[in-house]
Amino acid sequence: MVDKAETKSGLTHFNQQGEAHMVDVGSKAVSKRVAVTEGRILMQAETLERILAGDNKKGDVLGIARIAGIMASKKTADLVPLCHPLAITHVDIKLTTETQPPAVYCQATVEVSGQTGVEMEALNATQIALLTVYDMCKAVDRGMIIDGVRLLKKSGGKSGEWLAEKFDSEDTG
Repeated sequence: MVDKAETKSGLTHFNQQGEAHMVDVGSKAVSKRVAVTEGRILMQAETLERILAGDNKKGDVLGIARIAGIMASKKTADLVPLCHPLAITHVDIKLTTETQPPAVYCQATVEVSGQTGVEMEALNATQIALLTVYDMCKAVDRGMIIDGVRLLKKSGGKSGEWLAEKFDSEDTG
């Protein structure tokens, strides 16, 4: 395992020569690891009304976005070059609508018992769930904006728990 102190930059995905590499997690202890992320997609009020009414031509926008987020979490290592493939044990995608401003809010929780965290998997789940909302609604609203995607909480591993500023861990349900 490459120690942060061993690299010139302090970044774990670079070796002493500054070359990108996959971090060796083989000697890390297995622990329960959880990551919670959030983001939203802002849209026109009419677009939100269509989602709520269920009259989108492509089908159940929120249901399909939820499945897309779950699938995305499982495919993260295929998309992010230095991510480890993980045997994810749980994914929860919560999609809620907001009226002011009109938006769909996504909160993803991803869990694993493993040697490395699931922050990337949770971030990927949130982004793909929101991107799926965009894809399903773009015929009526090409101006939607995906915004505020961020890590809210991570726990497990050597570094323990981390909470974003202005985040109450009770918000994760």
